[in-house]
This record gives sequence, structure tokens and C-alpha cells, in this order.
Amino acid sequence: DPNYLMANERMNLMNMAKLSIKGLIESALNLGRTLDSDYAPLQQFFVVMEHCLKHGLKAKKTFLGQNKSFWGPLELVEKLVPEAAEITASVKDLPGLKTPVGRGRAWLRLALMQKKLSEYMKALINRKDLLSEFYEPNALMMEEEGAIIAGLLVGLNVIDANFCMKGEDLDSQVGVIDFSMYLKDGNSTKGSEGDGQITAILDQKNYVEELNRHLSATVNNLQAKVDALEKSNTKLTEEVSVVENIPMIITLQEEMERVKEESSYILESNRKVGVGVYRTADGQALTEARKQLKEETQLRLDVEKELEVQIGMRQEMELAMKMLEKDVCEKQDALVALRQQLDDLRALKHELSFKLQSSDMGVKQKSELNSRLEEKTNQMAATIKQLEQSEKDLVKQAKTLNSAANKLIQKHH
Repeated sequence: DPNYLMANERMNLMNMAKLSIKGLIESALNLGRTLDSDYAPLQQFFVVMEHCLKHGLKAKKTFLGQNKSFWGPLELVEKLVPEAAEITASVKDLPGLKTPVGRGRAWLRLALMQKKLSEYMKALINRKDLLSEFYEPNALMMEEEGAIIAGLLVGLNVIDANFCMKGEDLDSQVGVIDFSMYLKDGNSTKGSEGDGQITAILDQKNYVEELNRHLSATVNNLQAKVDALEKSNTKLTEEVSVVENIPMIITLQEEMERVKEESSYILESNRKVGVGVYRTADGQALTEARKQLKEETQLRLDVEKELEVQIGMRQEMELAMKMLEKDVCEKQDALVALRQQLDDLRALKHELSFKLQSSDMGVKQKSELNSRLEEKTNQMAATIKQLEQSEKDLVKQAKTLNSAANKLIQKHH
């Protein structure tokens, strides 16, 4: 039955996503550091997410044949959540990505770094009218398993991840799930098939119960804290002056002092009440007092952690402000130098224009003088021709006079 096969695939993918997310959170908390792309549980998490997004995809016909890509549904997120537009634009600007699969993998990594992967997946799953264009009706993203996975992704907001995708080849990676990472007992395969199935069912049952207890107690508080921290981080990054953060830190310090005082008061009152409580038949009052003390202590720890985060952010803001001031000073110096160069260029341009005008006037005068000289030369040439003609006439007259004189001399003799 195709429906049974699809349901079985959805269940298997959901269980793999649970194991992957749980293992990633536990290993990341044990390491206590920022994870990079080479971390094996993180790589397997992305492989599992890729299989979940590919489940039940409709094949689109192109001129190269049929193509199945989960990049199409991920592009819809920016229409549902405006904050995702920055991720989509960054993915499209990456020079090394050439295929839709590579773009989808880069989008998942950027969303995890932004700690908004759960929010984006929930917004996408809630719009099944849009997802129906890309998925079959019984696909994981269209059924309840997709919503469960989106809820489990909230726990990943406690992880700090840092990826450098410029040199990473996301187009040609082979997404194969490594099941050996999630096998708790390597010798269990030596048993019978029935024992293996019972062990797997018990493991899944224990894991689901543990996960439900954990999620029911922490998901709401964690989501509220994450939203509050993200809002405060956004406000802090938008503020230019570090001084504006001081009242918030002072308020947190006052709140922490108040919590400490309340905790000490409750502890003292519990000690006083404890003497009378132990004398009674039941210790209900003492239990409630201890519970309240535990809650107040946890609240104090949370406030201290938040205060440390705020102080660290303040230090980062101060460092960023110093770097910004240094950058502004350098840019101002460069601007002054550029203005000086601009003034020099303007003076040079003015001088050159003046010289050009002078040279134009000189050329004009020379051309006029040259025309006059040519005119005088022509006049002199005409005069020379006239003189030559008059010389010829004079020579003729001289010859005539000589001949006449010779004749007169001959007659006189």
C-alpha cells in the first residue's frame, strides 16, 4: 500500500530527526563551544533535514528532465517571514552555488546560525496551501510529523554554530545518513530479530517519554527566553551608543540583588519553619518551601546568566564603537586628503584653462600675422614681377639707345 509505505517513511524520518536533534544538543552542551561545519553530528543533522524536506517532493519537468529540489519551498519563507529575506538574498549572492540543492543546503546552515530554523519551518508548515504546489498530500511536510519536527527544532536555539560556506562545495555533497552514530549497542544485531525489534521499540518508547517530559517543561519557557533574548539582541545591535545599555544592566543587577535577597529570606524562613514542620506528621510545607527556593535559585541563575550576556554584549559594543570611531577618523582623514586633492585639481584646471585661453589668443594673433605676411609676400612678389618687367623694358631701351648712339657716332665720323 503506497499510503502505508509513505506513513512508515514519515515515522522513520521523524525518529531519525529526534535522534539527530537530541544527539546534537547533548554533544554541543558537553563540548560547550561554537560548532563548525566539520562537526560530524552537525553534518548528519543537515543530512537528516535534507531527507525530511525531500520526502514526497513533486518532480518538476525541465529541459534536462525531471528535477526534485527542496529549494523551491524554502524560497517561500521570505514571503511568510520578512526576516528570512536576508538569508535568501545571501544564498543567491554566494558565488560557488550552482544548483538548487546547494542553495537549499546553504539556506539551512544560515537559518541555524540565525537561530530561526524552527520559526521558519513552523511558518512554512502552517501554509499547506502553498506547500501543496511542491509536495504530495501524504508527504512529511504536509502531515503531523513535519509539525513535530518543527517543534523539536526549537531546542537547537541553544547551539551556537559558525559556518564558512564560501569555500565549501555544497552542490556535490552526497547526503547519506550514518546510522552507526545512533546505534546505542553494536552487539544487539547478534540477537534474534524479535529481540532487536523489542529493544528498538523500548528505546523509542523511553526516548519519546523522556522527550515529552523535557519538552512539556521547557519548550514554552525556552521559546519565551529565546524570543526575549533575540529582541534584546536586535535592540542592542541597533543602538549606536553604549551608554543607552547601562540602565538595562543596572536594572538586571537590581533584579539579581532582589532575587538574592528573596532567596536568602526564603532560605531563612524555611530554616525557621523547618523546625516546626518536622514535628508534624507530614512535611508538605517544607517541601513547598524547598520547591520555591529551588525556583528562586534557578531564577537567580538565569538572571545572572542574562546579566553576563548583557555585560559581554556591552563589551562587544564598546569594542565595536572603538573600531567604528577609528574607522570614522581614518575616513575623515582620507576625506580631507581627497578634498585637498580636489582643490589642487581645481586650481590646476583653472591654470590650464587660463593657459589654454592664452595659447588660443597667441595662435589667433600668429594666424593673423601669418596672413598679413602672406599678403605682403604676395604684394612683394607682384612688385618683383613688375620690377623684372620694367628691367626688361629698360634693357631694351638701353639697347635701343646704344644702337642709336652707335649710329650717331658713325654719322659724325
